[in-house]
Amino acid sequence: MNSKQAQVVAQQLGDIPQNNEKLQAEIQRLNRKIYIPLEQVEILHEWLEGKRQARQCCRIIGESRTGKTIACDAYRLRNRNKPIQEPGKPPIVPVAYILVPPECSSKDLFRLIIEHLKYQMTKGTVGEIRERTRRVLKGCSVETLIIDEADRLKPNTFKDVRDIGEELEISVVLVGTDRLDAVIGRDEQVKRRFQACHRFGKFSGEDFKRTVEIWEKKVLQLPVASNLSSKTILKVLGEATGGYIGLLDMILREAAIRSLKKGLQKIDLETLKKVAVEYK
Repeated sequence: MNSKQAQVVAQQLGDIPQNNEKLQAEIQRLNRKIYIPLEQVEILHEWLEGKRQARQCCRIIGESRTGKTIACDAYRLRNRNKPIQEPGKPPIVPVAYILVPPECSSKDLFRLIIEHLKYQMTKGTVGEIRERTRRVLKGCSVETLIIDEADRLKPNTFKDVRDIGEELEISVVLVGTDRLDAVIGRDEQVKRRFQACHRFGKFSGEDFKRTVEIWEKKVLQLPVASNLSSKTILKVLGEATGGYIGLLDMILREAAIRSLKKGLQKIDLETLKKVAVEYK
């Protein structure tokens, strides 16, 4: 179809109807991302705290959109929201968190660490930048270094990650999907160093039901209760999400918006089913 044909179609169908001001405000509210502290996040933080105090390296594994990133960054923030800094001395940063890009080399990793700790990246060989990174980590008294999307690290970069944990005696935490396990499994020394593992996964049974109830009350907040914890609706949501919080969030928000556009004040079963089937 060329542009002229597209213009004809657009003219025949007319302009897309615009939402009224009240509906648009509700849609914007439902699109805002808010963070709900769930029990599994508290469990993860307790586990990370144990690894920090023992200075043990470890890994966190979970499927995409399970909330790993927010949970890990929240742990960083709980360890002093503002880094402590005395005049003339480096800031004290107990927990550092970085999100690595695809095909992350050692030099890329060092740059991210240095910049996260508010230092300027300098020029030099990889060896020189490696040494500067170690000095910065030590100077800032970093006890835990969380590396998110760690499966993006290049194979040789894992050796530098392992050495950081060993030489500085800090807890290095690798975060990723099951692909991370496959990657580190190629190097026996790296695998042994990051043997300890926490599975950050999906919900089932009563945990899933409680999570749905929390989402209805604290995230959706529609004018009328949708009774999302009923057996019928829980079955629809369970089959569509597999228990993953990220999918649950997307489905419920979209179902809420579609229901409001239909003039309803709650999520109806028909709308929910139409949205849910798109995610299977």
